[in-house]
Amino acid sequence: MNLLILPIAVPLFTAIILLLAPVKAGFQRWIGLAGSLTMTASAALVFAETQRQGILVLQAGGWPAPFGITLVADLLAAMLLVATGVVGVAITASAFTGLDPLRESSGYHGLIQVLLMGVSGAFLTGDLFNLYVWFEVMLVSSFVLMAMHRTREQIAAAFKYVTLNLVASSLFLTALGLLYGGTGTLNMADLATVFQQREMGPYELTLAMMLFTAFGIKAALFPLFFWLPASYHTPPAAVSAVFAGLLTKVGVYALIRVFTLFFPHAPPEFHALVLAQAACTMVAGLIGALTQRDFRRVLSFNLVGHLGYTTIGLGLMTQTALAASMFYMFHHIFVITNLYLVGGMFLRLRRTTSFPALGSILRDYPYAAALSMIPVFSLAGVPPLSGFVGKLALIRATFGAGAWWSGGIILAVGILTMISMARLWDESFWKPSAEPDKSPMSRVMLIPIAGLAAVTLFISVAAQPLFDLTLSASEQLLHPQIYINAVLQGGQP
Repeated sequence: MNLLILPIAVPLFTAIILLLAPVKAGFQRWIGLAGSLTMTASAALVFAETQRQGILVLQAGGWPAPFGITLVADLLAAMLLVATGVVGVAITASAFTGLDPLRESSGYHGLIQVLLMGVSGAFLTGDLFNLYVWFEVMLVSSFVLMAMHRTREQIAAAFKYVTLNLVASSLFLTALGLLYGGTGTLNMADLATVFQQREMGPYELTLAMMLFTAFGIKAALFPLFFWLPASYHTPPAAVSAVFAGLLTKVGVYALIRVFTLFFPHAPPEFHALVLAQAACTMVAGLIGALTQRDFRRVLSFNLVGHLGYTTIGLGLMTQTALAASMFYMFHHIFVITNLYLVGGMFLRLRRTTSFPALGSILRDYPYAAALSMIPVFSLAGVPPLSGFVGKLALIRATFGAGAWWSGGIILAVGILTMISMARLWDESFWKPSAEPDKSPMSRVMLIPIAGLAAVTLFISVAAQPLFDLTLSASEQLLHPQIYINAVLQGGQP
């Protein structure tokens, strides 16, 4: 069996088993965890083979591209698959601390696996129509996860979430129709060869802007990001965590994949637009975070703000800038997922995440506070943690490319992030609580938090080899002929 099918097939079969298995909480949790561990192992195998052989390609059913379904894994896709698996393990492990029985009996564990399948499919697909299909798989499963339990707040948030994402999907589908009508293909490698032979005329610019808008909504970029802070704070912590860690990153991945393949020679005005949008996303998100008085709402706006860092490289289109953005994306996947799980810890201890009701965690639960300190300080960019390394790499890349104003905004937003995280730390962990909670904390609750904190420390310690890896990935992206040859010619030049 080709390895590329495993990261999709494993969560699919896990979801089927969960659907057919007895609805017993412990049984369902262990099946979900086993499926996530197996998926992570398969993603690691794909990553190892990608490093050893180069870009991996699977032509489903033996149909050659561009006529059949194509799965492709380069370094960027393989690294994101591994990150998806690790997040999946943390989320399924967090279920052992207890879930709402109604939610758990309604298919929660199977839906998490369907969501992981959709994310893996989006990273692996070599066809734009199938990318649309995987987007819809993610949208349907995430909508059900968000709307489960039917509280008024969750239903309102779910409709905001799904409405804006359906607008993005409709725009993407319209662009696909125009693409197929104008080129006769939707295979990414085949489309890349078509656009290599064309100038950036009105047709190409229209398609570029439609795709950029559709993926920008999915990635929660300025100005259409408001659906995210209006919805991500309402579902249970584990659901918010997997959304924050993975779903927006699929939108960022789609932007990077499409624009490095199809429009590598876009006019300077387009790159200036991307830089401006990234800057506005960073500033708007962090200003929003400073106005909030709730732990999870602060995280939602920080999530928006830090997504701007992940698109700076696309605006500069240099190897170091793309590598820095990818490094920051990997760091952010684990840190923001962990912080939402920390928010879930507050919900268990205090039944709320509102700042006035928090505090005294450092005194009452020192081990939990010590573990939480790692993602909080990493997101703030405190050296030598991974957030500092990523921001430093982005600043050096912007200054090296002559985009001084972008580097200045990164510095300014970094200061805003430190202020936001310092306030969050003081309100949630440091200040005395009016009614400190002396209830014992389950050690099981800390296991996924500790695991993701360990991943963050690993990224910090191994920053140089990991950055070298993202440099290799960005080199592949900036030389799209490597991808084209792998898909259309079996890797032959």
